[in-house]
Amino acid sequence: MKTYQNLLVTVDEGVAIVKVNRPEALNALNGSVLQDLSDVFEEIAAADEIGGVVLTGEGKAFVAGADIAAMRAMAPLEGREFTRKGQAVMAQIEAIEKPVVAAVNGFALGGGCELSMACDIRFASEKAKFGQPEVNLGIVPGFGGTQRLQRLVGRGMAKFLIYGADMIDAGEALRIGLVQRIFAPEELIDKAVAYVKQVLTKAPVAVRLCKAAINCGADMDLNKAVAVEAEAETIAFATEDRLEGMTAFLEKRPAVFKNK
Repeated sequence: MKTYQNLLVTVDEGVAIVKVNRPEALNALNGSVLQDLSDVFEEIAAADEIGGVVLTGEGKAFVAGADIAAMRAMAPLEGREFTRKGQAVMAQIEAIEKPVVAAVNGFALGGGCELSMACDIRFASEKAKFGQPEVNLGIVPGFGGTQRLQRLVGRGMAKFLIYGADMIDAGEALRIGLVQRIFAPEELIDKAVAYVKQVLTKAPVAVRLCKAAINCGADMDLNKAVAVEAEAETIAFATEDRLEGMTAFLEKRPAVFKNK
């Protein structure tokens, strides 16, 4: 893996651990961080030896938001360009075929909450805090927050959190469905990595097809969405992994998948 100005990247048995590393700015997202995130996910997508990703932050923040000092100086068109850049990076993370788990170790506010929502799954430290406080700054959540939050927690709860700019703790985030698991701070990364490694023992093509069907179908009516699901199943039935998985089940042995 390359060296990045704003990221620390390690690989643990097929799992890339990507850590946003601007602790002096609570890992705030500026143009440079966004570009590094785009570049590292492009590199991960092309790396056959990497099967999944854990995304986290250095220090007491996951990502505490976008860089307000930088945004303060932006003209409207510059703000739009920055917004579109952030949206593109979030879409890139969401679309990567490999599973991505956010290990939210601390503050995930504004752009940080949006970054976590672009991941497939969110694990949180007991110290994690979530929120979309943009209306306090006279702006809207611009990196997908108005759209992904309602898809995860429902329209009413999303409006409640965004309009009131409330910051919620990990327990409340779990209750409303924003996160899937909570762990002690010292366990968080290990648990996230272990989960990704668990996913990597499954049929890789099937996992990719599941991700594609879920993401694609989320914005469709049910009839169209299940048609997408049927096409994904058709592709899965054509793989060697499907034969291996079913044969292993019938023979009561672990499957040995070949990603074919």
